[in-house]
Amino acid sequence: MTGRSDGTTSEPLRAPTFWGILRTGAPGFLREGFIPLGAFYVGLKFEGLVAGIAAAAVASVLIYLYERHAGRDGLLVRISLGFVAVQSAVGLAADSTTVYLAQPVLIAAAWGLAFFVSVAIRRPLAGALACAWYPFPRWFRQTDEYKRVFGVESLVWGAYFLGRSGLRLAVLLNGSLENFLLVTFLTGTPAMLLLLVWSIRYSIRSLADAPDEAGSNLPTTLAPSERFD
Repeated sequence: MTGRSDGTTSEPLRAPTFWGILRTGAPGFLREGFIPLGAFYVGLKFEGLVAGIAAAAVASVLIYLYERHAGRDGLLVRISLGFVAVQSAVGLAADSTTVYLAQPVLIAAAWGLAFFVSVAIRRPLAGALACAWYPFPRWFRQTDEYKRVFGVESLVWGAYFLGRSGLRLAVLLNGSLENFLLVTFLTGTPAMLLLLVWSIRYSIRSLADAPDEAGSNLPTTLAPSERFD
């Protein structure tokens, strides 16, 4: 794409590929999902709750600074950083590991509900988040095909977050800290990576024949032959 309907020009977008998108988003996803929780556990075991919360907060700040230094948008990182601040304050005020760990469980459930609501109002959250991984043009994000594809993905992600939250909460209230961390990891990074792989493949395949601003297809931007390079 080199032009816009309003007469202005823009730089052409490279065709999205599975490995290209995965390489762009997966490292940050892994950092944000694993490092703060691991830092909390280490701090908790060696020095107690306060040290664990402080370690997780420091890890989150360092991740944020790294992402900004790398020039990435950082929207999700900023959201995560804001939540870390609230989670830390509540955990310290309650002086409770359970209260501290329960907050992200409840937030995950809220994310699940948000995904479902976003589909109902035809502003699929999966589509908004996908823009952090690939710069979809604004006009393209308004098309019915874009909303349909990422509406399906939003429903899948919403179901995942609600199911994961229910399981984690049950283990947190009835099991040990180690069991909770194990369930958190297994239902977190591995499961989310599988969902990410599916999401990328599904969106590239489904959007390959989406129309451009003039009503024709986008063979250059979303060429089927380049899907899995």
